[in-house]
Amino acid sequence: MTDAVPGVNEVRDRALAALRRVGATVPSGSGLTARTPITGDELFDLAATSADEADRAIGEAAEAFLGWRNTPAPVRGELVRRLGDLLRGNKEALAELVTVEAGKIRSEALGEVQEMIDVCDFAVGLARQLYGRTIASERPGHRLAETWHPLGVVGVISAFNFPVAVWAWNTAVALVCGDTVVWKPSELTPLVSLACAHLLDRAAQEVGAPREVHRLLLGDRAIGEKLVDDPRVSLISATGSTRMGRAIGPRVAARFGRSLLELGGNNATIVAPSADLELALPGIVFAAAGTAGQRCTTLRRLIVHRDIADEVVERLTAAYRKLPIGNPFTEDTLVGPLISTAAAESMRRALAQSAAEGGKVLAGGGRRLTAEAPKAAYAEPAIVRMPEQTAVVREETFAPILYVLTYDEFDQAIALNNAVPQGLSSSAFTRDQQEAERFLAADGSDCGIANINIGTSGAEIGGAFGGEKETGGGRESGSDAWRSYMRRATTTINYSSRLTLAQNVSFL
Repeated sequence: MTDAVPGVNEVRDRALAALRRVGATVPSGSGLTARTPITGDELFDLAATSADEADRAIGEAAEAFLGWRNTPAPVRGELVRRLGDLLRGNKEALAELVTVEAGKIRSEALGEVQEMIDVCDFAVGLARQLYGRTIASERPGHRLAETWHPLGVVGVISAFNFPVAVWAWNTAVALVCGDTVVWKPSELTPLVSLACAHLLDRAAQEVGAPREVHRLLLGDRAIGEKLVDDPRVSLISATGSTRMGRAIGPRVAARFGRSLLELGGNNATIVAPSADLELALPGIVFAAAGTAGQRCTTLRRLIVHRDIADEVVERLTAAYRKLPIGNPFTEDTLVGPLISTAAAESMRRALAQSAAEGGKVLAGGGRRLTAEAPKAAYAEPAIVRMPEQTAVVREETFAPILYVLTYDEFDQAIALNNAVPQGLSSSAFTRDQQEAERFLAADGSDCGIANINIGTSGAEIGGAFGGEKETGGGRESGSDAWRSYMRRATTTINYSSRLTLAQNVSFL
């Protein structure tokens, strides 16, 4: 099933109309080109941030931090509260821009903007909950305390697949923590980045906060590298590939800066014999084919008990063959385009390698709409039955490929789940409580996210998001992830009239 794509002029008009509704404009100039994966065409040329402008923006954020850190946290929260209000009022327009630049279907684009709104709500409450602690001192007449203080400038480097949600996760929390933010979005999504930055500028103006608490850098890798290498930037929060993380982490560490890395995922779901398949099957299809397989939490490995593998594969294959692929603006479309033809080529190579390693493609793997949109990449989500967890299965291909493996014993399934370099998300469908608890135990799933009876994608903002191993170890959004954006001070207060040394040391 397919749906024809709109022409480039229609997409361009929709982008301009959405920007007008938000109140943002495209900066005239050159150095950066806005494109759309819907047709594969260029939309606009716009001004990229120069090296001097980037340096100046970082300096402005560093200067603004000196005052912002002393602003009471609940007052800082008012800026984020107003941002959340503006996001609510512009939800439709922002979602339109997400679809234009990232190719997400309408419901997923709206869902991404809702994540921004939700994290603003979370951060406003957090502004009154940046708790320290009082610790029992071993010395009489002394109080030991732990306090959290603003850290500094936070550099946010975000990826195309969640072009605004990840920015909001970082920015809303960093601002209430007393930090200032410099944002370098993906060069593939400049328009929605301009729109969000404009709304934050407007929020700052309306509540009387300095505009310089947030700066936007538009450009390629070189601009991102300036952010990474600048000693005025206390924390780099970067979302992207493991390869990107290998480049960023050592550079930030070399200047003794902090990094928060959200990198690749190669996520697995275990389906046990006791699983409720009416629950599991839609969860699997969404996790594997949603966002055209371009989530870091996309399901890429399905580990099914041998006794039910044939039934599960048959039902999944039937569901895949009915997936509506095409125009992401259309309400009934479920799979939009890949971000580029390069992504489609990466998918083709992975499928060829899987065949060479003994795999069999059971569904999908082809291209759609090649005549209507030759510059775009509409891919059919693929299911591949694999004899074992081969080299290609251990790699993350950022495309909708689901590798199916089988197991006999639950411990074997857990071992397969863990036997990849990445450690972001995982799940198990089972009605066996012992299996569920085993999966969640210390020697169960080694991922940062472990779910029972839901898929691997669809994390909520209330929990800390992130993973282990080559996923980078960073945590964003909810729970106590806010601590990454602050510095800790341990304080001893002597309210006695004696100087007592710790550990009963006697001196003088």
